[in-house]
Amino acid sequence: MFGKGYSSMSRLNSAVERSKLGLHTIEQYEPLIGSAAAQRIAMKAERVRAMRVAHVSSTFYGGGVTELLTPLTLMMNAMGIETDWHLIQGTPGFFGCTKKLHNTLQGETLSWSDAERAICEEVVFENATRLHLDECDAVIVHDPQPLPLVSHFPDREVPWLWQCHVDLSSPFAPVWSYLRGFIEKYNAAIFSLPEYAQDLGIDQHFVPPAIDPFSPKNGELSEKEIRKFLANYKIPTDRPLVVQISRFDRWKDPLGIIDAFRKARGQVDCTLVLVGNNASDDPEGHVILDSLQDSTDEDIVVLAVDDPILVNALQRQAAVVLQKSIREGFGLTVTEAMWKGAAVIGGDVGGIRHQIRDGWNGFLVKTPDEAAARMVQVLQHPELREHLGARAKESVREKFVLSRLLEDRLDLLSRSRRPEI
Repeated sequence: MFGKGYSSMSRLNSAVERSKLGLHTIEQYEPLIGSAAAQRIAMKAERVRAMRVAHVSSTFYGGGVTELLTPLTLMMNAMGIETDWHLIQGTPGFFGCTKKLHNTLQGETLSWSDAERAICEEVVFENATRLHLDECDAVIVHDPQPLPLVSHFPDREVPWLWQCHVDLSSPFAPVWSYLRGFIEKYNAAIFSLPEYAQDLGIDQHFVPPAIDPFSPKNGELSEKEIRKFLANYKIPTDRPLVVQISRFDRWKDPLGIIDAFRKARGQVDCTLVLVGNNASDDPEGHVILDSLQDSTDEDIVVLAVDDPILVNALQRQAAVVLQKSIREGFGLTVTEAMWKGAAVIGGDVGGIRHQIRDGWNGFLVKTPDEAAARMVQVLQHPELREHLGARAKESVREKFVLSRLLEDRLDLLSRSRRPEI
């Protein structure tokens, strides 16, 4: 009826939509959250419309912070709240040091030398010389890399907030003591979960992250599109797929995943696909990737790519999605897979425990043996996958879509704003 021209235009519009950064309005969320919630969020945005907010992080590429800030900053600007996003630049030596900080925050015991301390502080000082934040009404600094920035703005009159996205349940005490000296110069700290609370002399807030349900990584895909994207990467679909998608990071336990898969493969026929990218501020990723590639066989596919639509297709096609992390600040890859109705098996740690109710909308495991047993169970009972997936998607819709994160952020800004605004 419409002819070839309509079909070509439809494909063009689809390509344009998937290439966007993720600008969506609160009205687009209304079918998911209801008109009352959408109106409530719009009213809260109106109260802080005069504010100008600045975020500071260490990378525009890779990792959960980028996944959050890209759509959140766009959405806040769409609602009339001027929201900037600044990036600090670092050398390989700097990011090597800050990766150590990241690991010690998650409980690893590592030395922390005066030389490493000097590198971190000097590079942050250099970044501070070209950050001009005088016109802002609130500054939010993310994770340990830019943490010392606050020391270089001693005359600040607006609230500075530090947001930590990693698992802080048991930070390594000597390094935490060092970092605490910077943290307590902020007006408040923001953590993903209440169990990450620390003994600090500043206010603490707890804000779980969320996903953009309309992004290329999370939007709807047809069966034809799924097959196409998997074929593009030569991913076999003749057997059930077991998938883990995450940065190549030791805390994601990719070698434990391979161990669990090989145990399960003795009982069920399946293929394992491990997909990840390396954040530009994570120098360990290539080492982990090399170790994985040395451990593969004909049933294991390892891909180092940054393709959100491939991630989407894999999570929709997978018979099982794994996220067997050892430490996990929250675990947005779990949220993303649950949103697609996947049967998710996650590590019994951090934020994964706040998303998966064991046996109801997924499974929690501690060891490769437990992961293997749950994989076999799901693969042998397709109806179980359907029940888990349906409950998982509803859980995300209720708690973990971006509109809820936006509302939490608006509440926080409203409490933090200067009296004259």
